[in-house]
Amino acid sequence: MENKNLQNNLFLKQFNESNAIAYNKSFIANPSDYNFQLLDNAYRNAGKAYAQIKIAIETNKCESEYCAAELAKIKQLEEAPNNSLEFLTSLMAELSITEESNYDPNNSYSFTAANSLMSGKPGFSKTDGYNAYLDLLPDGSQQIVFTGPAFKTRIEEPDTFEILEVDDPLIINNSSLSALLDSDTSLVVSTPDVNAGMLLLLPETGLFVQEMINENKELKANAKISEEFVMKNADGSFDYEIVDLGNNQGRNALKYDLEKIDKKVTPFINAEVGGLMSSEQDVIAAWNVYIAKGTSVEEDDQMVQDMGREVNSGNEYWSYELDLPLQQDKKVLFEIKYKEYFMNNYLKQFTTNQMPTVKEDAAVFDLEEAKKAKAQKFLDDNDLN
Repeated sequence: MENKNLQNNLFLKQFNESNAIAYNKSFIANPSDYNFQLLDNAYRNAGKAYAQIKIAIETNKCESEYCAAELAKIKQLEEAPNNSLEFLTSLMAELSITEESNYDPNNSYSFTAANSLMSGKPGFSKTDGYNAYLDLLPDGSQQIVFTGPAFKTRIEEPDTFEILEVDDPLIINNSSLSALLDSDTSLVVSTPDVNAGMLLLLPETGLFVQEMINENKELKANAKISEEFVMKNADGSFDYEIVDLGNNQGRNALKYDLEKIDKKVTPFINAEVGGLMSSEQDVIAAWNVYIAKGTSVEEDDQMVQDMGREVNSGNEYWSYELDLPLQQDKKVLFEIKYKEYFMNNYLKQFTTNQMPTVKEDAAVFDLEEAKKAKAQKFLDDNDLN
């Protein structure tokens, strides 16, 4: 199924970040009008309406009993300018999320277009066919309406099956936006920084002794997993795996009790996931941007730079409109994949090719001789000579 949000968000991002428009002769030769006059247009007739209602109240010519309706309208008009400023401030803060480096392009692309218009980006002026209107509604609330080339949709004409492009304005009401924000729900979802969160999670797992953690509760550069989780032989010596260095040379590497490590870290990972689950919007954003395919940190960094060019979420994305509230199967899947991501990208580096702590065991050796010695030790340990 076509993912219009992904495609259009990527197009808008590329358009906004490109310098190509500087070489458009038509653009640079003509003026661009970014004066949308939101407040001027909204309040053009407010003063006249206020005066008429005020006169009606003072001359006792109200239409409602005890001038109740007129007094309520006066209150609305007096509070309206401050409400408008609060509305626009909150809206701009929400729309600016579309410029974050790890923004999920599966959000509605209309938010990216609206932010481009409100922040005066080239190509989103009145001259380019865009407009925005702030309206004072009869119930006292306010709404902003965004129109223009990016605010259109295609529909199929039922009789001729012709594909038509029709206006599809973005309309946001201030009371609805306020209700969302008051309930800790975002209009535009900011993606949690999963990689930063996992770096903070590492020292909390109990796998590292305190000496490996600095004053900022971060792992030191030389941090190693506690010896408690290193596998040992019956005689107390370290059990090693052999790393082939090529040219018939090898060296020892510590072996770790991965089952014991798994049991140790699982409660901490579950707690981290539980925190994310307090906002299911955040879960979907984290899934789309980071977790979906369990890619490496390096791949995710590149994906974030590319704003999700189907590296992670093109075919496995979760939809904010269709998948909220999250069903239990998706919650379980997220927890499983989150753990896999953590284990593969953060813990694996501490359990792979780790040098022995015993100096004598860290030397490079002849692979053939080592294999013979290991085979002989097995025979000796099991009385098979």
